[in-house]
Amino acid sequence: MKKAVLFLMIILPLATIGQHKKDNSMTHILKNKNLEIHIDMPLENYQFSRFDWTGKITSVKFKGIPVCTQEKIEGDVDNIYGKGFYNEFGIEMPIGFDDIKDGECFPKIGVGSLKKEGDSYGFSKAYEIQPAIFNVTTDTNKLIVECESQTVNGYSYVLRKEIELLESSFVIHYQLRNTGVKTITTNEYTHNFLAINKELMGSDYILKFPFDLKPESFDAALNPEEKVVVGEKQVTFNNTPEEQFFYGNLTGNKIVDAHWELINTKSKIGISETGSFKTNKINLWGWKHVVSPELFYDVNVEAGKTIEWSRTYAVFETDKREK
Repeated sequence: MKKAVLFLMIILPLATIGQHKKDNSMTHILKNKNLEIHIDMPLENYQFSRFDWTGKITSVKFKGIPVCTQEKIEGDVDNIYGKGFYNEFGIEMPIGFDDIKDGECFPKIGVGSLKKEGDSYGFSKAYEIQPAIFNVTTDTNKLIVECESQTVNGYSYVLRKEIELLESSFVIHYQLRNTGVKTITTNEYTHNFLAINKELMGSDYILKFPFDLKPESFDAALNPEEKVVVGEKQVTFNNTPEEQFFYGNLTGNKIVDAHWELINTKSKIGISETGSFKTNKINLWGWKHVVSPELFYDVNVEAGKTIEWSRTYAVFETDKREK
């Protein structure tokens, strides 16, 4: 099992400072008898250079019970950390970063143009931003956000994200159109800051995957307190971890179904994510109050082409679930 020190940067608290932020808390709510979803508008609250600004899902409740949380247990009054179901493009594959000089700009999908600073890209770094153009359309059960980029070094795009509320699930539809002259190659994932009924991680949680977990094939395994237990097809806890943990690439580079399922046996509530795609990369991060399985989608779209993918989240009561 490889324990890569470089992955420590992924699990350390993010010190993103020095960028603009707003005190406005405008939120759009999608709601039915089972689910209530809170979504921040693109130019409200979080406005930093890591996470996608389109459709920032900050909170999801199932029959009044929260199923997600935030990155920092002590809160986030400055709106600089992850929450709910924030997604990100290019955490390890910044578009065009290596082809430009310091002070020049590169595109960050769903955010805008970032000014390069330094020889290597850091996802938690507070880059100077020139925001993209955002347009929002609302419906009774949908929120649609369109992000139109500037042209930067031959790259430009239009990202359309649609968040659709169904009876006991919601779907995030993505459409990415390459309007530039260069191929866009990167990846996208949703961080999934999960906690059911605000309960800390512990023996009541079971995180399931549809493939065999082989720790010797992981890219990294950081479990300093040994409170995270990796089984044949599931991850559990023998106690509440006080320190952050991280597992890199649970698939061992094999192509698998993009799916996970988290169950809390005490609350008898579960949540799952299913991608419309296969994946060869799934990461897992967590702390005492949160667990975050991350399904990566490879983005490769030639000039003039459009790609689409989706992520479906189902929330359910385990004692009422169909066998």
